Amino acid sequence: MDQYIKDVLKNMPSDWLRLTTHRLDIYNESLAKTQFLEQFEKLFAENNSETSALIELPTAFDYIRLGHPLSCLYEWTIAKAQSIDANAVISFSSSTVPVLAVLRKNLFAKKNTQICFKGEMPKAFDADTVRKIYNYQFDLVQVQGQNEIEDFDGSTIYLTNDINLSEIKMNDKVDFYINLQAGLGSVLLLNGSENTNYISEIQHVRRRETIAMTPANCLDALKMLIGEDSSEAKSHGGANKATVIKSINEVCGTDTNALISSSGLSIQYAILMGLVDNAVQNHAGKAIKIVVPPNCYGGTNDQARRVAACLENVEVVDLPVDGDHDMVQSIDLVLNQIAAQDAVPYIIAEIPTNPRVEVPELNKLRDVLSQERKTTSGETAVDPVFILDQTFCPNVHFLGDNDILSKVRTISFASGSKFPSGGKCTAGYCLGNKKAESLVEIIGKHLKMCDNEATELQVEILAKQMPSMIQRIAGAYKNTREFVSFIEEKLPTAKINFVSKELAEQGFTPSVFSLDLPTKGNSDEERETYKRKLNLKLINMMITEIPDESKYCVSYGQLKGCYWTIPATSTQGTTKEGDKDYIARVALSADMDLEKHKEVFAKFVEGI
Repeated sequence: MDQYIKDVLKNMPSDWLRLTTHRLDIYNESLAKTQFLEQFEKLFAENNSETSALIELPTAFDYIRLGHPLSCLYEWTIAKAQSIDANAVISFSSSTVPVLAVLRKNLFAKKNTQICFKGEMPKAFDADTVRKIYNYQFDLVQVQGQNEIEDFDGSTIYLTNDINLSEIKMNDKVDFYINLQAGLGSVLLLNGSENTNYISEIQHVRRRETIAMTPANCLDALKMLIGEDSSEAKSHGGANKATVIKSINEVCGTDTNALISSSGLSIQYAILMGLVDNAVQNHAGKAIKIVVPPNCYGGTNDQARRVAACLENVEVVDLPVDGDHDMVQSIDLVLNQIAAQDAVPYIIAEIPTNPRVEVPELNKLRDVLSQERKTTSGETAVDPVFILDQTFCPNVHFLGDNDILSKVRTISFASGSKFPSGGKCTAGYCLGNKKAESLVEIIGKHLKMCDNEATELQVEILAKQMPSMIQRIAGAYKNTREFVSFIEEKLPTAKINFVSKELAEQGFTPSVFSLDLPTKGNSDEERETYKRKLNLKLINMMITEIPDESKYCVSYGQLKGCYWTIPATSTQGTTKEGDKDYIARVALSADMDLEKHKEVFAKFVEGI
């Protein structure tokens, strides 16, 4: 097996290492957790490690958060050596989140947990914070080895960094082995059939609150596992980090400190937990309300609800922002309700909104967020923190001393897999305005505690990619405006959601639009069914006739190509059915064959 893995690493497609998504043209979401390894197993049985065979393997999991080809390969190799199911091995970029994943499951199962550790606990792990802020309960037990572990009424985690993963001797008294891989991440092994019901929930933590071990680190870990030299040239972390923070400040028009995370969702998790911590410290006993648009990106929506589910004093409040709902009016209504309850409001919103690409009246937004409100007893209510997802338009200035939200406690964040890296890594970032500097400090504490800071290679990639970001945003917007104008001309009955030219002049230049195709039928149900079929027909034409550029994916801000998706079946996967958008969402890049896309769209219109 070691020889086969050596051959695979020698012949593997370059995309396994350098992309956040591999073979989007062979992607079946319902099979994403199984299809890659099932087909890889067949190649292993045939001893086929040819590049031509490996390149035909389908997408593994999604976006690196839930997994990718090299993490699947790494986990499979460990599982083979241990003669256990590959699903029972789960790698993480973080050293502490796998522990939190088990603790989260046991919180709901009302099950005790003991964490037995040899040597020292990870430096990032703050037991008091985990108990007080995350609401996870556990016992810490230092041991000299797993033979010292005693019977326990509950789950036993054994944490170590000195075990060769292929040589672990499973102990019946241990439920979860977590092996810390210095500088690379960690690997969790589930022991015993009684623990298989933890697998999907641990994977979901990895998907929503952190990421899998990165491709580059998985490659290093695999080489170590099979006895090959893994000494990759390490980047100059400090210098690159300073470069990235400088770029973030320039893009956002501020000089406040920025935090760089392993992904957009991992920075969002740090933001939420940091703000919960802030509320516990400064507003003890008060309820915390996380205000979220019900149809926003599924990861944001799901994560907010997952945080609230763990904490008795935290609740998610819906904020309708799209279509018939005005963001400013909705915020005013919600903040009045929260003030009456004397609760702490934290608002998450995207500007422009997703998927309808709407921008609120910013002066009114500032006024409604700045308005002093009173509790029912006449006291001044807690002012809101506005958490702004700027992934669509990361270059718009909201935070500077003279910018529109300078007087509102505001934290801005962005997903790094989009414009910041152009799809080359998942690393994200956040920063606040002057009024939110102390909040960013406490967010940084939780980013470190979850060991979710960006890896050195991720920071290096951002350092190379961010200087060209503004130029790429401008080029992508130009293509998008031209394509939207073409669609308006060819299919005037379609409803297009995109920014006006007036908004573009104010700096809102996204390269994504949503397309509500014309429909027909004798009832609402018939019309909806027809439209959904038409959506798929259009997308299938695009990805079939322009396979090198058009992809079926939620990507945005990539370096090349054009990306098509239906939010209801992708980004809104965990959203309530009534809030889903069955429309086509299209994202363009600066580097693509726009004329070819026009040609195929014109052909589509002829066939309606």
